Parts: sequence; structure tokens; C-alpha cells
Amino acid sequence: MSSRSYSLLGLWPVVNRWKPLVAGAVGLALIISVIVSLLMPNIYKSTAVFYPTNPNTTDPDRIVTDGGKLELGGRAEDLDRVITIGESQTLAELIIKQFNLHKHYKAGKPGEDVADQAALDEFNSNFTIVHNDRDAIEVNFLDRDKVLAARVANAIVHAIDSINQQLTFENRRTVITLYQTRKEFLEREYAAAHDSLLAGRRRYGIYGMENESRYLGRAIIETETKLRQAEGEGNSSKAAGLRKALRGLTQADGGNFLNLENYVKGTDRMATVYARFADIQGRLIGARNAYETAKLAISGKISSIYSVQKAFPATKKTKPVRWLIVVSSVIITLALSIVFVTLLELYRGNLSVGRPGSEPQY
Repeated sequence: MSSRSYSLLGLWPVVNRWKPLVAGAVGLALIISVIVSLLMPNIYKSTAVFYPTNPNTTDPDRIVTDGGKLELGGRAEDLDRVITIGESQTLAELIIKQFNLHKHYKAGKPGEDVADQAALDEFNSNFTIVHNDRDAIEVNFLDRDKVLAARVANAIVHAIDSINQQLTFENRRTVITLYQTRKEFLEREYAAAHDSLLAGRRRYGIYGMENESRYLGRAIIETETKLRQAEGEGNSSKAAGLRKALRGLTQADGGNFLNLENYVKGTDRMATVYARFADIQGRLIGARNAYETAKLAISGKISSIYSVQKAFPATKKTKPVRWLIVVSSVIITLALSIVFVTLLELYRGNLSVGRPGSEPQY
């Protein structure tokens, strides 16, 4: 027995027989969809666009000391970090509290688990943060109030920037503490080296004056020459005085503050003290500069993002698309009505075939 074939053209007689029902269903769907679409509130979308920057280039310490420049993001780690911050619950709770969205969403009293979760779900359904094809970050927020939507989108960008800066803020504070500890240590070492330097100068009579050794050597040579001349002339009194003067210039117990014995003895020792003192002095100057620079840098804030477009109140609604709702409802209702009456006809036809003495209806 051959099977019965069906076609779309064969549905027209069925639809024609049930046209009052089909027309009524389509008309009812039209009326209901129009009413529902008109009752739906207008939803507006505000968008903010920004580029993340490399945190190494926005570190105030590097900018001040090394002359670094801001570099736009695009690195995968920068983009992932910013998106992760934007999708975090911490940021969502911060924005919900800032704009009192519990009341705006009619979610309930803040602090209650059900109300908090309802406000969080509503916020997440209206908020999106995406990485577009130009390596920028887009923050979108939907709301019935177009002004509030723009304010929330801008606040989200600001919160992302603040949290992103906070990631390196504690590290910079730790670095400043290390700078301060190093500076204080070098100040103590500098004071100790300075005291050792003064003590050595008093002990050996070496003050680091220019050409100090030349003057001492010249004085010794001239005194010795005069002594030899006095001895040769037989002037014993003058020779005795010159001999005493020469002793003072050459021996530590001769009475002269600057003498050859102490100078030679102290030169090597004082050279080490001078080198130590100069080294600590240079390191101390560098440590003070680093501490002052870091302290100044941490007191200022440099944005970790580069804003391309701030969010502004939308000039037209994003949804609902009322005509699309009405047309879709009518088409779907028409299709379901045709399917329903077709199945009903097939059911009735099968019942007729199954009865004794009945013939198939075509």
C-alpha cells in the first residue's frame, strides 16, 4: 500500500476550513504583543572605551627616575588583568553600593542574602566588559535611566583603574620602607666614618690639603740644607736650632703637628678611611635621592589606563525593538496555529478511517 504524500499547498484547504480559529489566534497574538511591547520600558546602553597600559611604564618611580613613558596595552596579560578586575564581584559590590542599586532594582534591603544576590544578578545581566578587535576594552551598561547608565559605566572604568593601581601600591610602599631603612643605615655609617676621619686627622695631622706632602718635603729639605750649612760654618747655636727643627719635621715626638713620621704612618691608614668615607657619602646621597623620589612618587597617582571614550547618555534606546516583537509574535502564532490545525485534521482523519464503514477523507 503506497504512503500518503503531503505538501505545503495541500495545507491551504485545511487552513481555509479553520481560518476563523487561525485568524483569531493571530489577531489575539497581535493585540497582546502590541500591548506587551508598549508596556516594556526603554533600555539605554552607554559604552566607555579605554586601553590598558603596562604597569611597568606607569610606575611613578620609573617615570620620575628613569624618564619612562606611558605605553598603551595590547599585551595579553594586561588585557586579561583588566577584564578579570572588571568581572570581579568586588567591583560589582562596590558599584552597587555606590549607586544604591538595591533600591533602583527594587531588590530589597541591603545586607540580606536574597536581596544582595538579586541586585548582583541584575547588575551582571546589565553589565558587559569585552576585548574588541582593536585591542581596546569596552565597558557597556544597560539601564532604563540613560543618565544613570552613563554614570555607572564611567564609575566602572574609574574603579578598574583604582584597583589596577592598588595592585602595585602595596609593593611601592614596601619599596619605600626599604629605601628608608637603607638611608638610615647609611646615615649611621656616614657618622661613624666621619668620626673615624676626624680622629685620624687629629692623630696623624693629615687633613687632605692639596700638595700637603710637597710642602712637608720642601720644608724638610730646606731645614736640612740650612743645618748642614750651619755645621759647616761652625755656628753651633744655629745648628742646634736647625737640628731641633729638623727633628720636629721628621719625628712624631719632635713636637711638630705635621711631621714626616706621622704623615708616612698615617697616609696608608687615612687613604682607607678617605675611600670608605667617600664611598658611604656617595651611597648616602643616592639613597636619600631614591627615598625622596619614591616618597614623592607614591603620593601621586598616575592612571593605569588610557581613556579613549567616556560614557555619555544614549540618544536612542537599545531595546526593546517593538516592531520586531510584534512581527515575531504574529509569525510564530501563525506557524503554531497552522501546525495545530493540521495535526487536528490528521487526528480527525485517522479517527474517521478507523470507524467501520468509513472512507478516508481527502
